[in-house]
Amino acid sequence: MEHRHSTATGTLPQVEELGLGERLRRFVRRRARAGWMRTRSSAGHAALTTIAAVAAYWFAEAVLGHEGPLFAATATLVGLGWGREPKLRRVLEVSVGCTLGILIGDALMLGLGRGMWQAAIVLFVSIMAARFLDSGPIFTTQMSLQAVLVVLLPAPADGPFSRSLDAVVGACCALIVTFLRPHRTQRSTAKRLQALYDPMVSILRDLSTALRTQESSTAWMALITGRGTQSVLDELRREVQMAREVTTYSPLERRQKGFVTVVAYAVDRSDLAIRSLRIVARRVVSLIDSGSLTDEAAEALSSWFDEAADAVQILNRCFDEPTPAGRRQGRLDAREALGAAASRLHPTHLGGGSLHGEALVMLLRPMMVDLLEATGADHEEAVGYLPGV
Repeated sequence: MEHRHSTATGTLPQVEELGLGERLRRFVRRRARAGWMRTRSSAGHAALTTIAAVAAYWFAEAVLGHEGPLFAATATLVGLGWGREPKLRRVLEVSVGCTLGILIGDALMLGLGRGMWQAAIVLFVSIMAARFLDSGPIFTTQMSLQAVLVVLLPAPADGPFSRSLDAVVGACCALIVTFLRPHRTQRSTAKRLQALYDPMVSILRDLSTALRTQESSTAWMALITGRGTQSVLDELRREVQMAREVTTYSPLERRQKGFVTVVAYAVDRSDLAIRSLRIVARRVVSLIDSGSLTDEAAEALSSWFDEAADAVQILNRCFDEPTPAGRRQGRLDAREALGAAASRLHPTHLGGGSLHGEALVMLLRPMMVDLLEATGADHEEAVGYLPGV
């Protein structure tokens, strides 16, 4: 006989506690799988960083004639870093901080010499200078680290300021790579949008099922899914900000600037829509628990939620179209589907004549306006799809 335990939304099977050996094996498998995924995703950036660092070292050694230009490779490596995509501000912060730190170290070493107390003075001065120039913690860390390394390492045979020039070479290599590397802005942003619209579709489907079966636990799970989208939205906003930056400075991605503008507006409106959907989900839980809807109203609303889910799926697909013409047509198709769903949101007709049903329909109306605006419709056009009340 299966043992079960009670939860706020029903009962779940009792899960037996695993032994130490089995937990350890699962932990190792998860770590290995995650490590392999990180390795695969980092292969391209690792190859590009390696080439850039070696190129900076070669240029400083072969062209400038410096002996062992370690700081050229170092400045390139710290400049490119290991983020998912190098951002221009971060690369500039790290590169300039690295270069200034080496320059300060070289300058102070001429007057103070090398040693422990000299290193302490150099480090303190570098930190104070970094805090004066920029508030970023990365800038301060790199500037102070490189400055103290200059003092502690043996003096170069090519002169004290040769290492500063090496750092400039490395910083330039990092910036060149950042400017010219392909970023796949459209594909990356569309994938992040999918991570928002997929749960939205799932929530709408779950609410439809909850109303049809009168199971409030299903609506409660939809509410939990909606609350979990906040982290997705935060990540999506960071993605859009990075895409704006990339399309501004990268000549290879500048043609995607219009697409990023459209996506940024869609994200803003979709953020408002998902917030409204959370409120709707909470309302559906309350209506089912209280039995406030008639069977006819519950069935009509269930059908509407399915229709809305189909429309959001069309909106989701339109941003993944490979061509601008395809994306424009996709937004028009999504607008037509969302508009058809919005046109049914009459409180009296869809709400079944009950006050609770009408209140739920009124909550759905601003959500649909936001989704219609996400397709590129202006506010007046979006509101025009709603039936008069």
